[in-house]
Amino acid sequence: MFVRTERLFLRPGWPEDVDELVDAISDEAVQRNLGVGELPRSTHAMRDYLTRPRDPRLPHFFMYLRTPGGPKLVGGIGLGRIEDDVELGYWIAPSHRGRGFAREAVRAVLAQARTLGHRRVVASHFADNPATRNVLEETGFADSGTERERFSQGRGMPVRARIYVANLEAMPFQYAARDLSLQA
Repeated sequence: MFVRTERLFLRPGWPEDVDELVDAISDEAVQRNLGVGELPRSTHAMRDYLTRPRDPRLPHFFMYLRTPGGPKLVGGIGLGRIEDDVELGYWIAPSHRGRGFAREAVRAVLAQARTLGHRRVVASHFADNPATRNVLEETGFADSGTERERFSQGRGMPVRARIYVANLEAMPFQYAARDLSLQA
């Protein structure tokens, strides 16, 4: 599955991406705010991660900025399961933060989630990460008023995370992503 937005191309990771992905994900600023466990930091672990079977209703994408000089890795985004919920998580490489890429990708993945039949998506942010809170609020998530303790591999300890909910049935998507799904 592939999704194209105004500036980004969201796609699965490919074998030729391994070194670039390991470099980007190994950044401590990226690892610090991950609430879903540590992403692979070695070439071998990344190859395993990329070849792992995925639930087609819970896609994982890497975000690439479309540029005249070729694509540039911006970050990653995907859907997963936490308890009975579908959860959205993302990361942005530090050199690409503050440029609206997270908002653009979150909107596209929420539109894709609705297309895949999901009615509700949750997301969370650590209290010391207001940028993620802002992205969630600006893309249609509402503060649930609850918190959950999440283990942060990058911090090496549990951290309180605020839970946000997007009701996809009620959301008017301002942004329509183009699904470029390719079926094998």
